[in-house]
Amino acid sequence: MTNHIEKATFAGGCFWCMVKPFDQWDGVHSVVSGYTGGHVENPTYEQVKSGTTGHMESVEITYDPSLISYQTILDLYWPQIDPTDDGGQFHDRGDSYRTAIFYHTPEQKELAEASKKAIEDSGRFNKPIVTRILPASTFYPAEEEHQDFYKKQPEYYKKDREKSGRDEFIETHWTGERGN
Repeated sequence: MTNHIEKATFAGGCFWCMVKPFDQWDGVHSVVSGYTGGHVENPTYEQVKSGTTGHMESVEITYDPSLISYQTILDLYWPQIDPTDDGGQFHDRGDSYRTAIFYHTPEQKELAEASKKAIEDSGRFNKPIVTRILPASTFYPAEEEHQDFYKKQPEYYKKDREKSGRDEFIETHWTGERGN
C-alpha cells in the first residue's frame, strides 16, 4: 500500500518559528523552511530579507492526509500568527514576514477560506483578518542553516522567539489552542 502524500504551505513570519508547531505531529513527514510567492528564481535569505524579491518566508509541510488532515494543519497554523498584522509578524517587519496560506488544490482553498471566515466571525480580534489565501507557486527551500533551526540552535531559537513577542501574543489571543 502506497501512502498518499500532500503538501501544505504557509507564511507566518519568521520561518524558524513555524517549523516546530507542525514538526511534531503524526503524519507530518517534513517541514521545510523556504521562500514562496515572489518573482526571483532561487532567492537567497539575504535577498528575501531585503524585501526585493516578493517572496515570503514560508514553510512547506509534506504530510499523509490519512494520518493528519489539512483541516488539522490549518487549525495548527492560525494560533501561530497574528492574522491582523499586514506589516510582518511580531518583531519581524516587512513584506517577507507577512502571513499567507498557499493552497495546492481547490479543496485546500475552500478549507482555508472557511477557516479564515471562522476566525473573522469568532470575534476573537477587533481588527480585520489580513492573512492572504493565495495559489501555491514555486517553493524554494532555504539554505541548510535555516532548516530545523529550533533543533540545530536551540538556545538562539529560544532567545529569538522570546524577544519576538510571538509567545505573548499567542498566550493573549490563542490560549488553549493546539500547537502552542
